[in-house]
Amino acid sequence: MLFSFECTERGCPKNDLLSGLTVALALVPEAVAFAFVAGVGPLVGLYAAFMVGFIAAVVGGRPGMISGATGALAVVMVTLVADHGVEYLFAAVVLMGLIQITVGLLRLGKFIRIVPHPVMLGFVNGLAIVIFLAQLNTFKVENATGELQWLQGQSLWIMLGLVALTMAIIHFLPKLTKAVPSSLVAIVTVSLLVIFVGLESRTVGDLASIAGGFPEFSIPGVPFTLETLMIILPYSIILAAIGLIESLLTLSLIDEITETRGQGNRECVGQGVANTVTGMFGGMGGCAMIGQSMININSGGRGRLSGISAALFLLVFILFASDLIEIIPLAALTGVMFMVVIGTFEWSSLRIIRKIPTSDAFVLILVSGVTVATDLA
Repeated sequence: MLFSFECTERGCPKNDLLSGLTVALALVPEAVAFAFVAGVGPLVGLYAAFMVGFIAAVVGGRPGMISGATGALAVVMVTLVADHGVEYLFAAVVLMGLIQITVGLLRLGKFIRIVPHPVMLGFVNGLAIVIFLAQLNTFKVENATGELQWLQGQSLWIMLGLVALTMAIIHFLPKLTKAVPSSLVAIVTVSLLVIFVGLESRTVGDLASIAGGFPEFSIPGVPFTLETLMIILPYSIILAAIGLIESLLTLSLIDEITETRGQGNRECVGQGVANTVTGMFGGMGGCAMIGQSMININSGGRGRLSGISAALFLLVFILFASDLIEIIPLAALTGVMFMVVIGTFEWSSLRIIRKIPTSDAFVLILVSGVTVATDLA
């Protein structure tokens, strides 16, 4: 059975639905931002978040894990899009998915179990730092010359205040009640405050419009020749490798947090199917998203329904509720992501780093550095 409507040790439908809504709200600016990084339109990123998120949640090997467009993949895609156009990107994403399916069928996903603990610690800490640095862009605006500059004066104080309020609600509300995800309450509360008090604050709509139709099926418009294959194959291999590495490491992290066990080989196949289909529906492809997955887990999402509902809520936003979503303050979503950073970073590693073997400490720091340098989020 895909999911049950009774609360079990594997999850609770109410929690999954509410956490899915929270994740969907946080997905919007991330998907739009990564689309811009890849050099494609915002809907290409949003369609990827919906398609990859939905299919991976249904057929993947890790209930509770959220997938969508990511920065690590976007930085690889931008050169292909600039040199050959977006249709070649869609073709590369289809081939990427086929490669990932092959990896899963060959049962190579099981090797994630042998990744040393210092590597996992370094990966998690690096991702937390990357997520933190990415949020700093919301504290910048374009000046008259089109360059980004830091917020100043009243705008900065309003932004800081709203971020702090969001973080405070997320931290303290669970001490009073856990009936509703604190992140969702924080987003709604801060949004209402900005609207009714009339505070000047940047919103999701300032990034881009998210209104659109249902993604349409289309075979990528590229010549079916050996030359085309030689163009997209290197990108597809790199994208497939990055996507699976990030997905399997995130799977292992969620396994550790929830004390359950995901299926690595099934996740490889699930990610592959998701990307193959997404490439045929005008999406930029994707993989597991550490930040959104942590929001889901922290909000009580455990079952497949959480990922499915997040994807479906996102589609509803695109089709029917874009005007409402576009008035959400970026400060609220930034506060949510800052709390993800605090919860994701392994603070204990700072305490034990002098007590563990030098080689382990070196690996931990090296992996963290590589993760930050390659923007693997």
